[in-house]
Amino acid sequence: MKTTSAARASGQTPVMEPRRQAFLLLRTVFTVAPIVFGLDKFTNILADWTVYLAPVATDMVPLPAQTIMYIVGVVEIIAGIAVAVRPRFGSLLVAVWLLGIIVNLLILGGFYDVALRDFGLLVGALALNRLSPAGSWRSRR
Repeated sequence: MKTTSAARASGQTPVMEPRRQAFLLLRTVFTVAPIVFGLDKFTNILADWTVYLAPVATDMVPLPAQTIMYIVGVVEIIAGIAVAVRPRFGSLLVAVWLLGIIVNLLILGGFYDVALRDFGLLVGALALNRLSPAGSWRSRR
C-alpha cells in the first residue's frame, strides 16, 4: 500500500494516497455499475429500458427494442469487465459508450436530466482514464 509522505514522517498509520483512493473508487464504480445495469437489461427490475431508446435506433437496426436492449446489456457487462481488468482501456470504452447514450437521449428528447447525469459519468470515466496506471494501457510510442 502506498503511503503519504506526511503520514510516514509523523509516524501515523499509513494511509492510501488520495490519487490511489480516487482511482480505486472510480474503478469500482465503473466496474460495478455497468455490470449491474447491463444485467438489468435482461430483467428490467430497475427500469423499463426500452423507454430510453430513441425510435431512430429501431429504424436503423431492424430489431425489437428489447432485443436491442439485450445487446446493450452485453456491451455494458463487457465494458464493466474491461474496466476491472484494464482500467485505462475500459474507462475509454465506458466514456464512448456514455457518449452514445447521451446522443440517443438527446435525439429522443425529454430525458435531458438523464443525459446531463450521463455527461457527468462520462467525465468521471475520463478521470479514471487519467488516473489509471500507465501499464494498464499498452502504448506504441
